[in-house]
This record gives sequence, C-alpha cells and structure tokens, in this order.
Amino acid sequence: MSLKLRPLCESFGAEVLDIDLSKPLDDATFSAIEKAFDATSLLLFRGQTLSEDDHVALSRRFGQLQAHVLKPYLSNTHPDLLVLSNIKDKGQAAGIGDAGQIWHSDTSYTETPCRCSLLLGREIPEPDGDRTFGDTIFRSACAAFDALPADRQAQLERLTAPHSYIHYYKRKQAEGSARPDLTSEQVKEVPPVDHPVVMKHPITGRKAIYVNPGYTMKINELPEGESQALLNELFEYLNEPRFVYRHKWRPGDLIIWDNYATQHLAVGDYALPQRRLMHRTTVLLGEDAKRRLTESRQRQAA
Repeated sequence: MSLKLRPLCESFGAEVLDIDLSKPLDDATFSAIEKAFDATSLLLFRGQTLSEDDHVALSRRFGQLQAHVLKPYLSNTHPDLLVLSNIKDKGQAAGIGDAGQIWHSDTSYTETPCRCSLLLGREIPEPDGDRTFGDTIFRSACAAFDALPADRQAQLERLTAPHSYIHYYKRKQAEGSARPDLTSEQVKEVPPVDHPVVMKHPITGRKAIYVNPGYTMKINELPEGESQALLNELFEYLNEPRFVYRHKWRPGDLIIWDNYATQHLAVGDYALPQRRLMHRTTVLLGEDAKRRLTESRQRQAA
C-alpha cells in the first residue's frame, strides 16, 4: 500500500493524508505508516478523533509502552498516557504545565531511550489572527550530522556525554517551576547515563547528533570549558533553519516523532485562560533494536 504524503520541511517530516486513525488499521496500512515514519522521522496526522483507548492501541502497534516517572501526571484511566496541560481543577494541575520547554529528546536520560512518542492535541490555545500559541519545534539531528564535514563527524564519534533527568528537573525548579520535589524512589528510577555524542539509530542505522540542552550535562572527554563550548556550538548548529520544522497545532493533530533522529521544544507562550491539553505516549525499543543499540555502543567503545 502507498500512502499520500506531504513533506513538512526540507530535511524531514511528512503529513499523512486521508487516514482516520480511529478506525482499525490493517497490517498493510500500518506497515506503510511505519515505513514512512522510519524514512521521515516525524509523521503528522490532522483532524483525528481518537479516544484514549484509540491512542493507546495505536501506540502499542509501534511497541511496548513506557509509563513516565512523574506518576501524578499520568491519566487516571490510562497509566500509559502522560498528560501535558496548563489546566487546573480545583487548584490542582491536570498535567505538566511546562513540559518540554527546552530542547530535548524524550528519555535520553535512560539507558535505552524510547523509540518514539505520539502526542495528540486535545485542546489548543485559540490563535490570534495568524499567530498561534503553544507550537512545538522539531529539528533533525540526523540531517544535521549528515551535513557535517567528514573530519568533524569523526571527531564527534569519539566522544560521550552523560544525560540526567535530575539535572533537568532541578534546573526547572530553580527557574520557578511548580513541580514538586522528586521522591527518593523517583530519583532511583532515573540515574545519569552515558551516551555517545553521535548515536547510531538502532532501527534505520542513520547517525544523529545525540546531545541536547535539556538532559546533556557535559562532554566526558573534554575539560569543562571546552565541553560547554562544544555543546553550545552543536546546539546552535542544530538550530539552523534547514534542520527545523515548527508545528502550529490544531485540535485533533497527532504527531509521531523519532527520539533517536529528532529533538523538540515546546513553546510556552500561552497562559490561562488559554487552555492547552495534550496526551502523550512513549514507545520503547523492541528487543532486536535493543540488541543492535548495545552492539553499536560496544563497537564505538572499542
């Protein structure tokens, strides 16, 4: 089966046309979607009317789901759904109100980062003329790596970097976030982990720049000053327009993005009474992909 695709930007991403995800997908259709996803790193489906059951069932077609470490912000009816929202109910936050407002790749702070995320826009702030609010910006870390000179690629491939959720979380609190302190059990769930600065995709084999301002702490092999200088250089480079797609949300938009190939940033330019409610699922790597990831790391370390 062939899908109707509309490119979203120069280097990655596509809108899938004429697909209703609330209806059962036969194996041929899902296989075509998965193939297009691996090829483009990001797929957009407009105008979807998915129930929570539909969202979870679709996500499970891509693999096993992961529950987020912030348990209070999981859906009451579906623990696999993370709620991202600025809405409050009797003074209590319905979800994470400031999620993703720094460049990051979901769960890069884990030993085996997740394959992909599926984010559904349920309530979106009303636009003001041509201006929209609560956009999400994506960038292709694969296209950015591919565009580097060969000697620069080789230099980066020799480096590693620690990623830490606690590092990110404490910084958010210092900036005034209302998030509560992590419990000792939550801290134990997310110890810092090292990843190569250049990650080989465990499914497609493409290489990506795998450092981000959200979770990456430093470059292990460099002194502090040189480490931060290199990270700043890479972060600025990744923001070149040729690698970037800015998504302007509409209610019913579903976006699936690859967490090895892309990074993203949620734009926090809205506040109540502007309401934003999103549901996100996180899909783990399959066993074969985990094995390839481990083998790739072993070769890099040798």
